[in-house]
Amino acid sequence: MKTFLIRRVLAAIPLIIVVTFVTKALLVASPGDFLDTIRLMPSISREHVAQMERIYHLDSDNVFERYWFWLWPALRGDFGFSFTKSAPVWTLIGERVLNTLLLTGSALVFSWVFAIPLGMLAAVYRNRWIDKLIGFISFFGLSIPSLFFSLLMILFAAKTGLFPVGGIHNQVMWDVMSPWDKFVDTLWHLFLPMIVLGTIGLAQYVRQMRSEMIETLSQDYIRTARAKGLSQWRVLTRHALGNAINPLVTIFGFSLATLLAGALVTEYVFGWPGLGTLIFDALTNKDEPLVMAAVVMLVLMLVIGNLIADVLLALIDPRIRLDS
Repeated sequence: MKTFLIRRVLAAIPLIIVVTFVTKALLVASPGDFLDTIRLMPSISREHVAQMERIYHLDSDNVFERYWFWLWPALRGDFGFSFTKSAPVWTLIGERVLNTLLLTGSALVFSWVFAIPLGMLAAVYRNRWIDKLIGFISFFGLSIPSLFFSLLMILFAAKTGLFPVGGIHNQVMWDVMSPWDKFVDTLWHLFLPMIVLGTIGLAQYVRQMRSEMIETLSQDYIRTARAKGLSQWRVLTRHALGNAINPLVTIFGFSLATLLAGALVTEYVFGWPGLGTLIFDALTNKDEPLVMAAVVMLVLMLVIGNLIADVLLALIDPRIRLDS
């Protein structure tokens, strides 16, 4: 296990370097920078603008030079200050990352809780009406764009008044709420974005679970278990589920990338104060230090997600040894 963890940590280093370099290259190649709005102010002298360009290293279009000016302080833990918010970028990200983890974590729980039993039902009642209904739900989740689905949920909330149309909690009454009321209010605001984001993973997991369960139920040891007189429920849960769920754990890390990408859009539409809204605002204002730090955080979350998937797979299936 220790050797495996060290290998994964070392493999994440070149991944972070490549991703951050490509991000910096795109920022440099895109037109304009943060100082464009300042240059339009007649009260700001050209000398002051030139001085700010030197301070923020915006006076060069050399990608390697600009990247080095960001990388060298970053290696020492200094990711700079946000241009627009005048605060350390890690402070800003620390205030938002927990909100993103809350949204993505609840979406993952929603996906797994419903995908596993739905996939099992679809496999057991293959080609029947329940299988077709579950297949339609899966097809819907795979085909609908998260942006359009988010807008539909916003429209639903606005028309019915059953759910808030955005935010993470009630801004007016939050300070006078009890801890329980704050918990309920947060869940109330979380419900719709969780449904939108969780549907993406749900559709993928259901299809995978159905196909793996169908293959598992055709194995000899399943027929042997049924011949011994075991109930259908015991055969499914004690013998088939453990083997059929392994591929779902394997794709957990890969699906996390899709989930985080969808979270960025979902957060922006619902006004959820997570990394998504922070990154969109930073990109709009060309706030390079904030964008770069947010990209590093997203890559770290993906690496950790893949690591968790590998560890879970080893725990579920004793035949797998991470150090082998």
